[in-house]
Amino acid sequence: MLQQVEIFQGLSEDEIGTLTESSTRRSFPKNTVVIHENDPADSLFVIESGRVKVYCSDKNGKEFIMNTQGAGDYFGELALLDDSTRSASVRTVEKCTFCIVYKDDFNRVLDEHPNIARHLIRNLASRVRKLTADVKSLALQDVYGRVANVLMDLSEERGDGTLYIADKLTQQDIADRVGASREMVARILKDLTIGEYIRFEGRHIIINTRLPAKY
Repeated sequence: MLQQVEIFQGLSEDEIGTLTESSTRRSFPKNTVVIHENDPADSLFVIESGRVKVYCSDKNGKEFIMNTQGAGDYFGELALLDDSTRSASVRTVEKCTFCIVYKDDFNRVLDEHPNIARHLIRNLASRVRKLTADVKSLALQDVYGRVANVLMDLSEERGDGTLYIADKLTQQDIADRVGASREMVARILKDLTIGEYIRFEGRHIIINTRLPAKY
């Protein structure tokens, strides 16, 4: 599983094997908060199975969903590099199993394999660039542009030429992701449906054709 993790790309089989031996496997039921924002950070989580949502919340409990992740994705990687607190919360949206690498174990592995640090820094730099692009998109695009980006980012190709969104998104889920009202998102989805750009199969969104550049 660790071989599939983006930040560990380029490591040798021996280095991956050592990391795997130092890791721990744990399972959590659906709707469990795995890590809390502002808690002490001491571990990296790699998702072996299931899906999670990564989110932040304000003092009134309003959530902003930063991402949803599935098998092969990871979170909490900064815990391996500094002594700060968690920057976001993570909740399971279905039963999940994780491969967990704790900071103390990781530091022991680094003492034996210092080359891992060089690869980790380079791969994290690439991840930071992507996050910067995401923030730029959120800051500069209008609500429609942000909704369109979310739909495209979450979609995957099907054999019939359409794009399929595996997540069962509600209007509020999308609104939480783009920082807009549910009513605005509902209006955008309705217009895209009328224009036959998207359709719904149960709670799944199907993208029939390329979404228009402007609303």
